[in-house]
Amino acid sequence: MKFYRALALLPLAAAAPTNPNLGGVSSGSPDPTQVHIKAITYGGTGCPQGSLDYIISDDRTTVTLIFDSYVASIGPGIAVTEQRKNCQLNVDITYPGGFQYSVFSADYRGYAAIDKGITGVLKSTYYFSGQTQQTSTEYDFVGPVNGDYLKHDEADSTSVIWSPCGAEGMLNINSQVRLTSANSSSSGLLTTDSLDAKFLQVVYVGWQTCKA
Repeated sequence: MKFYRALALLPLAAAAPTNPNLGGVSSGSPDPTQVHIKAITYGGTGCPQGSLDYIISDDRTTVTLIFDSYVASIGPGIAVTEQRKNCQLNVDITYPGGFQYSVFSADYRGYAAIDKGITGVLKSTYYFSGQTQQTSTEYDFVGPVNGDYLKHDEADSTSVIWSPCGAEGMLNINSQVRLTSANSSSSGLLTTDSLDAKFLQVVYVGWQTCKA
């Protein structure tokens, strides 16, 4: 099985929120040809070494991550360790000096087969190396649920963080897929697509010019 997760690093200034707590977002954005993904490292129960591949687009602004083992399951006879899977991703990005970016929202797409009494969670936490602040996107499922899904979730606007001003920004993404049950006889499966066995997450970012 393969699970796909796409990280869109696009100059989407128009998608940036106008919450005054963010201090405003400039209409300026960098030349996308100068935004490059240098490297990706990863590890976790949902993406053990050797289980993840990625494809970087020709314009170097989008990377698609391909997972072989990112699925959570719960039910009679299923080990407790299968109820929660996680993946720690480190994306090394180079971009022009004078700009910075932040994650504002995410789309979750996949397949859920969850009985009544089971709750599922898809969550990603984003932060930049050298910073303690974090922001997250999350979507919850409450059984019974059975079928394909496409969900959109906004990051908490009061905790949106920005990459360092300059030309380097190590984006860290800690994601998890989790199932919990109030009924020991119930079962559930989360993130495998009914047709092509894929899990898709698109992360949207916005840019602003650094303040002097």
